[in-house]
Amino acid sequence: MNAVVRFDDVYRHFGEREVLRGLTFSVEPGEIYAFLGRNGAGKTTALRILLGFLAPHHGRSEVLGEDSLTMPAALRARIGYVGEGHRLYTLMRVCDAVDFEEGTRPGFRRNFAERAIQRCGLTPKQRIYSLSRGQRAQLALVLAVAEKPDVLIFDDPAMGLDVVMRREFLDAMIDVLSGEGTSVLFSSHILTDVERIADRIGLLHDGRMLIDADLEEVKGRFLKYVWTPGAGRPETGPPDVPGLVRERRRREGFDLLFLDVDETAEARLRADGARLSPPIRPNLEELFLDLIGPEQTGILSEPILEMSEKREVSS
Repeated sequence: MNAVVRFDDVYRHFGEREVLRGLTFSVEPGEIYAFLGRNGAGKTTALRILLGFLAPHHGRSEVLGEDSLTMPAALRARIGYVGEGHRLYTLMRVCDAVDFEEGTRPGFRRNFAERAIQRCGLTPKQRIYSLSRGQRAQLALVLAVAEKPDVLIFDDPAMGLDVVMRREFLDAMIDVLSGEGTSVLFSSHILTDVERIADRIGLLHDGRMLIDADLEEVKGRFLKYVWTPGAGRPETGPPDVPGLVRERRRREGFDLLFLDVDETAEARLRADGARLSPPIRPNLEELFLDLIGPEQTGILSEPILEMSEKREVSS
């Protein structure tokens, strides 16, 4: 099946600042794709280009096979969007928002919206300005999904929510999307949330996609070790072995991050009396910090892990 979202070699700059540099990835039908990166990495710029609000300086993006810049109105009706601010008409009541959406969107499913709103614990007569940020996020989600979009795009909708509100929003998202078959592209800074719902992740860094792979593949192929030199080489770092992505000095020895480490590499690391800890499988947040943490800015400029069945891992 054709990808529902596609970026093809997209570049975009603002003045002399190059925000996107050859961004290329796709989202498949029914897939939940998490779009990750630090603040300023270019995620919102990419989503604005995808929705046709901003033109790329090179390359193109597509939604449901149509160029983002020439999407007809009928196709836009097949796209749901929830942004960081959960923009709603705050003077309306919840029931007014449902009436408004039903009157302006031909495919709006009122029964679905009313049932989902009830499951979220909202009542029709509540004024939107009286809702908490988490409740507004849930209402925005329900209204976006009620038209049964083919593609749902989230731009960090959980930003600013506390841990309880985030969990409520995430549970509502899982509940509302259950059985819908909707393809989802969402950006988020909450990596524990990503691990609960994402099928695939893309890690954007310095305007390029550093990782584009299945979440389980990412979690299965990266390993961390603690390496301590032997007495014969106390001041030297670890040997250069295949698969070593990061080395970081610690009080004694080094933390090492590997992609696809093998027994030969482990044996070389133990040479000359060096000690190597048992392997540690990092969670997504630890991996994110290891790859693009504050002290790592600009070091990783080339992709290191892409979809294995489509592309080769770069050296």
